[in-house]
This record gives sequence, C-alpha cells and structure tokens, in this order.
Amino acid sequence: MKLNITGKLFFAIFFAASLAVVSSTLIMQWNLNRGFLRLINGMEKNGVSRMAISLENKYVMESSWNSILRDQMTWRQIVDTSFPELKPPQSEEIHHPDRPENNAARPPDTLPPHLAQQFSHRLFLLDANKARLIGPDTVPADAEIIPLHHQGTVIGYLGLRPQTAFDSLLHEGFLHEQRYAFIVVATVVLLLSAGLALLLATRLVRPLKNITEATKGLAQGRYSVRVPVDSNDELGRLATDFNALALAMEHTEQARRRWVADISHELRTPLTFLRSQVEAILDGVRQPTTESVKAIHNEIMRFSRLVDDLYQLSLSDVGAQTYRKNDVTVSEVLHQALAIISPEFSAKNITVQYEAADNLNLFGDAERLRQLFGNLLDNSLKYTDSGGELSVKVWKEDSRVIIDFQDSAPGVAEDELEKLFERLYRVESSRNRATGGAGLGLAICRNIVEAHEGSITAKLSPLGGLWVRVELPYCGSI
Repeated sequence: MKLNITGKLFFAIFFAASLAVVSSTLIMQWNLNRGFLRLINGMEKNGVSRMAISLENKYVMESSWNSILRDQMTWRQIVDTSFPELKPPQSEEIHHPDRPENNAARPPDTLPPHLAQQFSHRLFLLDANKARLIGPDTVPADAEIIPLHHQGTVIGYLGLRPQTAFDSLLHEGFLHEQRYAFIVVATVVLLLSAGLALLLATRLVRPLKNITEATKGLAQGRYSVRVPVDSNDELGRLATDFNALALAMEHTEQARRRWVADISHELRTPLTFLRSQVEAILDGVRQPTTESVKAIHNEIMRFSRLVDDLYQLSLSDVGAQTYRKNDVTVSEVLHQALAIISPEFSAKNITVQYEAADNLNLFGDAERLRQLFGNLLDNSLKYTDSGGELSVKVWKEDSRVIIDFQDSAPGVAEDELEKLFERLYRVESSRNRATGGAGLGLAICRNIVEAHEGSITAKLSPLGGLWVRVELPYCGSI
C-alpha cells in the first residue's frame, strides 16, 4: 500500500518521537538500576562499619571469638542490629506461599529469613590470620574487608561482597513498580506523540493539498482559482507565489482573448470594405472609376501596414527581428524621419518645432530607429488637432540621449498613460478608424527601444497633449 504524504509525515514524526521515548525509558531504567544498586551497597557498607564496632566490643568481653562461634544467634543478633535500613516495615513484608518461613511470625527487630540467608553467602568473619570463622569457604575477590582492632592489634577481619544483582524480593518489587511506572509513562507519551504527529501532519499537508487542487484547476483553464494564505512560513510564501502566478496567467489569458478579438476586428474591417467595393463593381452598382480603384488601393495599403506591423511584433516576440547596429547620429536619423512626414503636418496645419544637439552618437540600427521616430511622429500627426503644434527635442543627460515628443490637444487621461504601449490599445473606445492605425505603432516603438537597451515612457504634455520620452544609451560624439 502506497502512503500519501500525510501518512509518510505522520510515521516520520511518530517514529522519531517513539525512538526518543524508548531510548529515554531504557536509559532511565538502566540509571535507576545502577543508582539503586549503588544505594543498597552504600547502606550495606555503613552496616558493615557498625557491625565491626559491635564485633570489636564483643571480642573485648571474652578476648576471643568463641562466644560468637558457639552461638549462631549472637552472630544473627549482631547482623540484625547492624543493618536496620534493610529491615522493611511489617506492612511491607512480602509473603509467598512457597516460602513458609516468610509467613511465620518473627521479632520486629530481626531481618527477614530470606535476607539473613542472603547475608550468609556474602558476609564473612576472619581471624587475625585471615582464616575463615563465619561465612563462605572462600573469600570473594571483590569483597571489601575491614580489619578489626583491639588495643592497637588486629584481631580479625570483617568482609562483605557487594551486591551485583538484586536478590531481595523487596528490591525486586520496588524496581518492578518503577518499571511499570516507566511503561505507563512511555505509553501515555507515545499516545500523545501519535496524536500530535497526526495533528502536525494534517496541518502541514493541508496547504499542499490546497495548492495541488488549485494547480489542477489552473491546468484545466480556471485561472481565477486562488489558494488561501494562512501563514507566513515557506508554505504561506508558496501559496502567495501561486496566487501571483494564477493572477498573471489570468491577465495573460484575458490579454490573449482581447488580442484575438482585436485582431479579428482589425482584419475584418478592411476585408469587409474591400469585399463590398468589389461586389458593387461586379454587380454594376458602381463603376470601376479612378476614385473607386484608389479607395480600394488605400484600403489595401492600410491592410498591408496592419499585417506588416503584426509581423514585426511577432518577430520581436520570438527574438527573430534582426538589428544591424552601427554608430548612428541621432539628429540625422530624426531629421530624415521628419523630412518624410513634414508635408502631412503642413497639410494638417500643425507647427513642428525641432531642436536637436549635434553629434550625439548611438550604437544602434539606423533603419529601426527611423521606424521608431516615424511611428512616434505619425502618432502625433493622427492624434493632434488641426492647427496644433508638435515639439521635438534631442538632448543629452549623463550617459543617456533623451528624445522628447510633445504635442498639443487632445490629451490622454492620466490613468491610460501606462496602457498606450499595449498592443491594439487606442484611447478612443468607439474604435473609430477615422484616425487610422490599429494601435500597434507604440507597441512596436517599445520593442525597438528595448532592443536598444533604452526606455520609453508617456506622460501629460505641457502643450495639452501627449509627452513621449525616449532614453537611449549615449556612445560619445562623432
């Protein structure tokens, strides 16, 4: 079975938490056993010290160990009184049906029989020559031996082998309770870890699921889809970037549809006019006079310019538009463009004021720059009222050559200035073709300027019309 990302994240978090809990439990258990064993051995060591004093006092009374060797109860009483910490309260004694001696009544000040028996295997008494008196036959190598003295003379030795394992049922019971407590705590922590891991996995994966669903919608063409942004972390920034991408694609789709509609309109209009003119001539409604043929020719030329503009834009989009750059003098190229269009300005009674600094050199394509200036001049010609004026000025500022085109009324609304360089955009909403053009001229201008690593902007002209500024890199004077 394949796990989804929620399951993978859950198991990863839960495994890490489980590993930490199990490791902590094992370390705590090991440390408890080790520390408790050290505590028991320390208590027994203190008991051995007390027992040594009792044995020394007992030896003084008879100047020998005979009383202890004759009466084992004496030895037992000394052991009982020397190790009071090891005697559990009566209520805590452990009774076992298989050990009848544990159930028999015993004095409250004596060790349990099983505990006394354990001491008999580990506790021993030696004489001054280290011969065994009481205890195991062989002295354990790891036993701690305390010398016994009387009047500065060694009278014997008392030893106890430290515990290396828990032989006492009381100790085992205590450790069993601690192990049980550790298991309960570990189980509770694991359950809490599982719940927290599931919560975290669900919380972390939810934004990814939202983005996945939104991506599917985006792939299906639903560009209005958006992802909720619930945090400021990496997932939140991813959702924000996705929304920005979706918005950009939505605008691109709207622009594409508008582009198709505008192109269809621009192509249909001249074709409709040409078809109506030709059909009228074929039906005999209109004679093929010089005027009718001229009108058809003018419309064909306008149609040809539109197709050529579209072709230039398509070449620019795919990076196939060629530029043959050389040293170019701005004033010469601009003067050539003005000379071509000046008669049309005169026919419309528009005054042209031209001021250009000499010998301003650019590294560019003279033909494309001539097309740039021609389009800007043609734009002013079409959208400037008769009797108006146009000011063209070329000057240098720092490392840039600046060309300003300022014309008179009518002007452009300030909120439409940024749209002037969009394709097929024209200020008039009626799409009236009386002024000519399809709104591609300024878009072509922007492409040419950007190809020359320059910039082009539009703002309101002091003369009441439009102010277009072109900035191009300066390469020095010729």
